[in-house]
Amino acid sequence: MSTQARVRAYIAFGANLGDPAAAFRLAVERLAALPRTRIAAQSSLYRSAPVGVAGDHPDYINAVIALDTGLTPQALLAALLAIEHEGGRTRPARLAPRTMDLDLLLHGDAVIDEPGLVVPHPRMHERAFVLQPLAEIAADTVIPGHGAVLALLAGVGDQNVVRL
Repeated sequence: MSTQARVRAYIAFGANLGDPAAAFRLAVERLAALPRTRIAAQSSLYRSAPVGVAGDHPDYINAVIALDTGLTPQALLAALLAIEHEGGRTRPARLAPRTMDLDLLLHGDAVIDEPGLVVPHPRMHERAFVLQPLAEIAADTVIPGHGAVLALLAGVGDQNVVRL
């Protein structure tokens, strides 16, 4: 819908294969080029150990990008998947190493639970590698159903995330 008002959406970036910094630049460039969308902010890059995986995986480089967009959550998700594909992402396993991962964290204050799309992202409130960069660019954000980002960040202080 071309008349839809713009909302603030937050996108998580992660990569641990190839050149994550180049992948981040590509993601930001492609997000900025989306229709009815502009980059409102982007966090620093952060390094974190993989969460919830067994075996030896390289550390991740993570960031969060804030968008003001007129795209629906479904259209934005489709764009994120296309950008991941362009960045070399394949989906062999859920927690496999990757060249680029883009997750729709928040889309305004929407709460969505449908096949293929859950907003807020279902595990974002448990992950310092999401909360720390989100707090850098939007410290006053409240995650629907979970609470304030800064309060949630205090609860994951045992997860090691290093700003680069």
